[in-house]
Amino acid sequence: MTSLPFLLGALTAILQAHPLCEKVIEMETKEFSLEQFFFKVRAELIGKSKLQVRIYYNQGHIDYAYQFFTEVPLLRWDNKEEFRNLATYPHHHHDEQGNVKPSPLVGDPIRDIGVVLQEVSAFLSRDHSRL
Repeated sequence: MTSLPFLLGALTAILQAHPLCEKVIEMETKEFSLEQFFFKVRAELIGKSKLQVRIYYNQGHIDYAYQFFTEVPLLRWDNKEEFRNLATYPHHHHDEQGNVKPSPLVGDPIRDIGVVLQEVSAFLSRDHSRL
């Protein structure tokens, strides 16, 4: 079983330990029951960029959204049930031009946050001028 304290604590610790991260802020948490909760955390990254993580857990099912942004959205990964034509449905990725692409995420926040941080690091290393 996944719990709010476990998942929130694990994601916060992973973010805080990452070299890009300067600060993690808990924006919102709601626990409806042991089997249903929501939280949003925002990591302030080097430069002016931020990474926001939203997780909604309901009886074993996880809805997620990871958004990397400055004043404008840059990259986003989520599993909102749209884009049925993608092989990775419902998982998808919105790139900096707004294109929707297949996503390497699988809906496991502990695994997925590492993939997101790796992709954000790659974006930052190739595109400093936007930040």
